[in-house]
Amino acid sequence: MDFRQCVLNNSPRVIEGQIKEELEAARLCMEDPGVPWTGGSSSSPDFRLAGNVFASRDLLASCLGICVPELTERILEAMEGPLGYEIVQKPDQYRGAHVKDLPIPTYFKGDGGPYITSGIFHSGYENVRNLSFHRMMYLGGDRFAVRVVPRHMKKLLEDSQEDGKGLRAVVSIGADPASLIAASCSMAFGVDEYTVSSALNRMTTGRALRTFSPLDDGLVAPVGTEIVLVGEFTGELAPEGPFVDITSTRDLSGMEPGEPVFIAKRCLVRKDPIMHVLLPGGHEHYLLMGLPKEPSILQSVRKVLPGVSGVRLTEGGCGWLHGIVSIEKRREGDGKNAIMAAFTGHPSMKRVIAVDHDVDIFNDKEVEWALATRFQAKRDLVIVDGATGSTLDPSAGRDRTTSKMGMDATRPAGSGEEFERVDKGPGVHI
Repeated sequence: MDFRQCVLNNSPRVIEGQIKEELEAARLCMEDPGVPWTGGSSSSPDFRLAGNVFASRDLLASCLGICVPELTERILEAMEGPLGYEIVQKPDQYRGAHVKDLPIPTYFKGDGGPYITSGIFHSGYENVRNLSFHRMMYLGGDRFAVRVVPRHMKKLLEDSQEDGKGLRAVVSIGADPASLIAASCSMAFGVDEYTVSSALNRMTTGRALRTFSPLDDGLVAPVGTEIVLVGEFTGELAPEGPFVDITSTRDLSGMEPGEPVFIAKRCLVRKDPIMHVLLPGGHEHYLLMGLPKEPSILQSVRKVLPGVSGVRLTEGGCGWLHGIVSIEKRREGDGKNAIMAAFTGHPSMKRVIAVDHDVDIFNDKEVEWALATRFQAKRDLVIVDGATGSTLDPSAGRDRTTSKMGMDATRPAGSGEEFERVDKGPGVHI
C-alpha cells in the first residue's frame, strides 16, 4: 500500500473543519495516541493532514499485509536479501507546487520552527546511494536546516564538500510503509536502503518497489509518495532546534555550530496531497525509528544463541533505549550472552531484559512477572559501565557515556516445576 491507501485502510478519525498546523495537529496526535486521524489544513486548503497513521504494530502490519509477530523477521529477511527497485517515468498524478505552501506543523511551544518529521532523504554522490530519515526545520522560502548525525549521509556530505561540490537529494514525505522502515534500517555503507524496501514490498505485494527519478539522475521517490522535494545541500550551516526528540525531551545539539541547509529547488505533490504528521516522541515515532533496529538485535543475538524467538524495543524506553529478548535457554550463561549480543546489535540501548519463550515480550505485565519470579540481582544483573550511549539519552554525560544494565529473567537451566507457569501451556487445570 502507498501512504494514502494506508490512511484509508486504517479507518482514521475524520476531523471536521480545518486543522491548524501550529500545535493543533500535535494535540490531535496526543489526544488518542493509537488512533489515526485525518483532516483539512487551515493554512493550505489544497492539502490534508494525517497523523498516527502507523502508531501501532497492528496498524503497520495491516498496511504491509502481514501479522504482527512476523514484522521483525520479514524486515530481517529484506535486509539480508535486498532487491533492485524499478525506476519508471514520473506519473501524471504529480504537479508542481511551492515549498512555502506546504502545511508544515509546529509541534510544541519552544520549537525552533515548523518541522517536517516524516521526510526520508535519498542522497547520492559518486554512485553511492543512501536512504535515511532526517528532521527538517523550515527556515522560510525554500530552505531547511536538516539534522544530520554522523552516519552515512553525513559521510556523503563530507565527501562532496571535500571535492567542492554540493550533495543532491530527493525527499519523500508521505511515503509507503516499506520505504519508511527501510530508511531506518542499519545497512553497510554503499547499500541503497531502497533495495530493502523493494524486497519487503515484494514479500507483501508480490512485486518490486516502483520509483521515479524527478531529475533522471538516479535519485528517486516511491511512486505514490504524497510530497517530493528535489534539492541540494550547498555547504551552508544554520542553527537547528530546539526540537523535542524521541525521548520527549528537548534536543539542542543542532544549535551550534549549526546543521546543513537543504535548498529545495523543486516541489512535486499528488492531487489532493496529504502531509504526514509524525509526532516527535509519539508512538509512531517510536515504531518507525525503533522497529527497524529490532532485526539488527535479532541478527546479533542469533550469532551467539540460535534459539531466539523475538526481540522488542519498548514504548516505555522510547522505542530506543530499552529492549527485551526472548530466548530458548539451554545452559547457564545463555541469558547473559544474549544480553551482551543485544547491546552489540543496537548500541544505543541502555537496558536489556532476557526472558524465556513462555513470556510474551509484548506484554509488559508478563515481563515484569518474569523479573519478579526468575531474577535475582546478585546473580542475574549485568552492568557495563563507561560504554558509549545514545546521543538521545539526556541522562548520559557530556561525553555521552552511560552505564548499561542487563537483567537475566530466565529460569535456571534444568530447573523444575517450581518455575513453571501454571496459567499457560498444556495441562492447565483451573
